[in-house]
Amino acid sequence: MDKYFLYARKSTDEEDRQVLSIESQIDELKEFAAKEKLEIVASLCEAKTAKEPGRKIFNEMLKRIEKGEANGIIAWHPDRLARNPVDGGQVIYLTDRDKIQNLKFPTFWFENTPQGKFMLNIAFGQSKYYVDNLSENVKRGLRQKLRRGEWPSMAPLGYFNDPKSRKVLIEKREAKIVKKIFAMYLTGDWTLDALAKWCNTKAKIKSHWGHPFSASMMQNMLKNTFYVGVFTYWDETYQGSHDTFISRDLFDKARAMMRKRGRAREVKKHNFAFLGLMKCASCGCYITAESQKGHTYYRCTKKKGKCETKFLREEALVEQMRATLTSHSIRDDWADKMLAKLDTEKERNEQTTKALAQEKKDTLIVVEKKLDNLLDAKLERSISTSEYLSKKDTLVNEKVRIEEKFAQLRGEGLVWLEPMREFILLSKQAKKVAISRDLLEIKNSMKNIGSNFLLKGKTLRFEAHLGWAVAAQSASFSSWCAQEESNLQPWA
Repeated sequence: MDKYFLYARKSTDEEDRQVLSIESQIDELKEFAAKEKLEIVASLCEAKTAKEPGRKIFNEMLKRIEKGEANGIIAWHPDRLARNPVDGGQVIYLTDRDKIQNLKFPTFWFENTPQGKFMLNIAFGQSKYYVDNLSENVKRGLRQKLRRGEWPSMAPLGYFNDPKSRKVLIEKREAKIVKKIFAMYLTGDWTLDALAKWCNTKAKIKSHWGHPFSASMMQNMLKNTFYVGVFTYWDETYQGSHDTFISRDLFDKARAMMRKRGRAREVKKHNFAFLGLMKCASCGCYITAESQKGHTYYRCTKKKGKCETKFLREEALVEQMRATLTSHSIRDDWADKMLAKLDTEKERNEQTTKALAQEKKDTLIVVEKKLDNLLDAKLERSISTSEYLSKKDTLVNEKVRIEEKFAQLRGEGLVWLEPMREFILLSKQAKKVAISRDLLEIKNSMKNIGSNFLLKGKTLRFEAHLGWAVAAQSASFSSWCAQEESNLQPWA
């Protein structure tokens, strides 16, 4: 009695999309074998394309046939066995040697005769032709897609491949992150490694392949012309038809910054702490620095012509900054009181929000139950279609309004708390920084409390950040401040 190997194959290639899954093939073939009363020695399956020779399970099956374990194969169609002339030739060669005496297909007739082998050879040839022709069709379609300006591969960060329209569309959340990466890089304070670390820890995103970001990935992103509507494929440049969210000006500045950083840096003889911080109040030029007789002096660059602004020694400038930091520092006991009050306010707001959210949730459940009852009434034909549609419209709109209010509750009430907390902590820290010997720490602390630093004569001026502005919007916090007033000043 003949013995058979049951062989099922399914690749992930485009041409196999219409082929039955491996499980379906096995079920159909077992049913076919039972109907034909065929003895199955083993069921073999693999998920691998047959375009090229080298399938492991298929080759092992042929070796087992050579050893005499079976003398026949059951498969769904000849193209499951071979789509290339090497594998097809092996099958026919084994039939010539009577190693394979029978091939059974539910969808194809075969007899081990010269005519049967001839038809089998034609079937293998048709499978090979189908693969080759499909490949050309895919390439032609790809070329047409490129001519239309459509990106044919995985979309970069900030975009996604839409399966419905088969186009690349903007992913809003990722797009904001990409724009921020460009802006951060242009400040000059962020290296590629720092940007990658920020993406992995702060932004908490990964590449579309699921990998964490690296410095090289950040570099490729900043150099990727896809973000400005141009891309290269097969070494040819195309104008993309996708929407963009990075301006050409921003992109060019990032490229210029990258080229600048790539050049060898000049060795500086001096490291002046406050360079780039101040401008001249008289002419608007930046303040530069120079070292003379063991002291550092800051002066106007005078690039716009003559300027009356005088030299200012670094020691005198630092003393002004120390005085500013001290005057903007909150006493520790007041800062602790404020932080404790913020914690209380946060807890109270959370409790209130939780209660309101539960109330909205209960109302939403009632509305959803009404919708279910309304549908039941419609199915039981106890109300007319027009009445059903009218009542449903009212209930659906009510449900949408409740869900909108429910979403708003999450963002209300606590908006001012975190900015206020940050302001208090910075103000508390300012007093400690004021006595620090680290000039860069003093500079950074000054940036926290103000901006637009100007040197007028020998006096440093600036615009203080409105740290209390956000907190002032909260009636509860303003009321608390009024209750806590005393003769003691909160400022150190």
